[in-house]
Amino acid sequence: MNNKIKIGIIGCSTIAKASTIPAILKSTNANLEFIGSTSERKAKEYSLEFGVKKFGSYEDVLNDPSIDVVYISTPIGTHEEWVLKAANARKHILCEKSSTTSYSSAKKMIDVCTKNNVRIMEGFMFRFHPSHKKVREIIKKGDLGKLFTFYGMYGFPPIEKDNIRYDKSLGGGILNDAGCYPICASRILFESEPIGIFCRLSLDKEFQVDTKASIMMNFTQERSSQSVLGYDLFYQSVYSLWGNKGFLNLSRAYNVPPDMPVSLNIKTNDFEKKLSIEPVDHFELMIDSFVRELRVPDTSSFSFEKDLLNQARVMEAARISHQEKRYVEINEIQ
Repeated sequence: MNNKIKIGIIGCSTIAKASTIPAILKSTNANLEFIGSTSERKAKEYSLEFGVKKFGSYEDVLNDPSIDVVYISTPIGTHEEWVLKAANARKHILCEKSSTTSYSSAKKMIDVCTKNNVRIMEGFMFRFHPSHKKVREIIKKGDLGKLFTFYGMYGFPPIEKDNIRYDKSLGGGILNDAGCYPICASRILFESEPIGIFCRLSLDKEFQVDTKASIMMNFTQERSSQSVLGYDLFYQSVYSLWGNKGFLNLSRAYNVPPDMPVSLNIKTNDFEKKLSIEPVDHFELMIDSFVRELRVPDTSSFSFEKDLLNQARVMEAARISHQEKRYVEINEIQ
């Protein structure tokens, strides 16, 4: 594999344009080689804006032998199709979150990637932000004592109803769109998988997609995670941790602009302090982490494929919990 990994884009999404493509362009480890879209006009528009010579269809990207990695940024409901096609084309895959719409779909995706000896990572860029590493250091140091609960909020101002988030057939809805974040964050910070979950979703009557969510998860050692999410709300992207010795909250937890510092506030019986984490581009950190793992396997702090499956399993349990109006144990999901 050459020094710089060549990346092709599958899906000219808003997040690709605003964050992922600029991060690839900034990376010293990757080159943006090809723009793929279902619209030739949009592919050309993106190629001109970002100075990329090659543009065309999704198939054109996959058929280009120079491409090492594809970034899949299509609607969630189409991820499985393009992950399977990319894997069969022997391309490594960075897939936007949520990875897919069911646990069975996630297992199929991993199986095909494994069969074709390609890697796949779910694109949770937030986990690469140094603020979360600092939070884990504080937990390990014992400042918070025995952890009791994680509490997360992630919500957005009104979104136009023609947005794909309101299209059920494309995997729209707040759970797939944003609920995945606090689920992932609590798994990371507790360094374990939940035992069970209760999820309640509020549906838009016209479009029948979930627009608000309340999620509760139980973990071992009497720990729990609670998250609330929604559209048509004052913007929030935060979480807090509460232990028997202290309390911590993060001012910006998930989608952090590259020029924004993050504040970390800690309160204990002995002290109060505020830490400031300098601005970074966590999309760029994600790209570089993925590339490093491709060059030198097993250098990442987590298994991409195992984490994708574990996340998908919890998401599936959340969907079943809402559908069946009950608490679902994670080991029910096989």
